[in-house]
Amino acid sequence: MLPIILLSILGLLVLFLGFQKSKNLLLPATLLVLVLTLIANFANWNDAPSLYFKGMLFENKLTMAFSGIVLLSALLIAALTRGFIDDEAAQPAEYYAIMLFSLVGAIMMIGYENLLMLFVGVEILSVSMYVLTGSDKRNLRSNEAALKYLLMGSFATGIMLFGMALLYGSTGSFNLAALKSYVLTNPSPSPMLYVGLLMLLIGMLFKVSAAPFHFWTPDVYDGAPTVFTAFMSTIVKTAGFAALYRLLSGSFSGVYTFWWSTLAGITVLTLLAGNITAVYQNSFKRMMAYSSISHAGYLLLSLTALSSQSQDAIVFYSLAYSLATISAFGVLMIVGKETGVRSHEVSENFNVFNGLGKKNPLLAFVLTVSMLSLAGIPLTAGFWGKFFVFSSVVERGLTWILVVAVLMSAVGIYYYFKAVIAAYMREGEAGSIKVPQFYRLVLIATTIITLFFGLLPDLLKGLV
Repeated sequence: MLPIILLSILGLLVLFLGFQKSKNLLLPATLLVLVLTLIANFANWNDAPSLYFKGMLFENKLTMAFSGIVLLSALLIAALTRGFIDDEAAQPAEYYAIMLFSLVGAIMMIGYENLLMLFVGVEILSVSMYVLTGSDKRNLRSNEAALKYLLMGSFATGIMLFGMALLYGSTGSFNLAALKSYVLTNPSPSPMLYVGLLMLLIGMLFKVSAAPFHFWTPDVYDGAPTVFTAFMSTIVKTAGFAALYRLLSGSFSGVYTFWWSTLAGITVLTLLAGNITAVYQNSFKRMMAYSSISHAGYLLLSLTALSSQSQDAIVFYSLAYSLATISAFGVLMIVGKETGVRSHEVSENFNVFNGLGKKNPLLAFVLTVSMLSLAGIPLTAGFWGKFFVFSSVVERGLTWILVVAVLMSAVGIYYYFKAVIAAYMREGEAGSIKVPQFYRLVLIATTIITLFFGLLPDLLKGLV
C-alpha cells in the first residue's frame, strides 16, 4: 500500500509549499508526486496477492490495475491545471493537496477488504469532491452544485452505512471473505442480509451515477469547474466500479440469482436515461454529464453478467472511457477559455467548437478521436471497451439487455457527432487558438493511447 502512504505524506508537503510566495513549484511538485506514486503502484506487480493494515486492505494485479488507471487519469488532469497559477483568486496548493488526498480514498475503495475501509475511502473521496465542486467561490452555479452534491451525497452515504450495519447484523463481520463464507455456507440467508446488500448497492450506485440515483449528476458536472468535472467523471467512476465489482464478485456471487435481476433493471434504466436525455442537450458539458450516466450503464452490463470476461471488460472500459473523457474536457477548457471564461452558457455550448477544424486542426482531431472513442467507433479504445462488455453479456446469455445496449449505442453516435459536425462543418467567428505546451502534450498523449489500444487491444486485455 505504498501509494496510499506516498499520497498522504507528499500531499501534505504540497500543501505546505503553498506558504511560499511563488506558486511555480506547485504543479511540478504535484506531477512528480503522481509519477512517483504511479511507479510505486506497479512495484509489486509480480508479487503474490497480499493483505495490509491487519487485513483491511487487499492488493493484487486487479487492484493495481484499477489504481493505475486512477493515478494516470489524475496525472493527465493535473497537467491541465496550468491556469491555476495565473488566476489570482485560485488556491492551487489547496486544490492540488485535496486532489492527492482524494486519490487516497479512491485507492482505499479499490483495495478494501473490509467494509469499514470501503466507507472510509468513500468518505475521503466524496468530501474532497464536494470541496472541489464548490472551489469557484465567485460562481453561484459552483456553490449551488457543491451544496446539492453535499446534501444528496450525505443522504446516499447514510443509506450505504445502514446497509453495512444490516450486513454486519446478519453475518457478524465486515470482512469480504467472511461475508462470502456466510453466503456460501447458508443456503437460506437471513432477509436482513438481502436488505443490507440492496441498501449498500443503492449508496454505491449513487456514487457512479446510475439511474434512478443519477439526478445530481448533470447539475454537479455543470456547476463544477471543468477541470474538476473531468477529475470527478473519471476517478470517482473507476473507483466506484472497482469497489462494486469486488463486492459482488468477491462476496455475493453466491446469491447472484437474488441481485442480478435488480441490477439488470437498473442497467437498462441507466442506459435509457443517459442516452436519450443526452440527445436534447445544447450544452456540451451537460451532454458529457448525461453521457457519463450512459457509460455507467455499459459498465453495469458487465457487473450484471458477472461472467469470466467481466473483470477484463471493466478494466479496459474504465481506461478507454477515462482517456476519451480527459481529451474531451481538455479541448473544452482550451476552446471555452478563448470565448470567455465567465460566460459559461457560451463557452460550454456545442457552438464553441464551430470552425475548430480550420482554426486548430490538432484540437479538432483530438476532439474527434475522443468522441469516436466514447461512441464506440472501431480503431479506438472505446470500440474494444464496448466489445468486451458486450462479449461478457453474451457469455451470460442476457441477449435482451444486449439489444437495448446496442440500440442505445446507436443513439449515442448521434449526440457525440454533434461536436464533430460543429468542428468541421460549421463556420466559427473566433480566430486561431494558441494551445499551451502542457495542454498539447496531454492531449496528444491521451489521443495516441486511445488509438494505440484501438489497434492493439490484446496488449492490455488479459494482463490482470
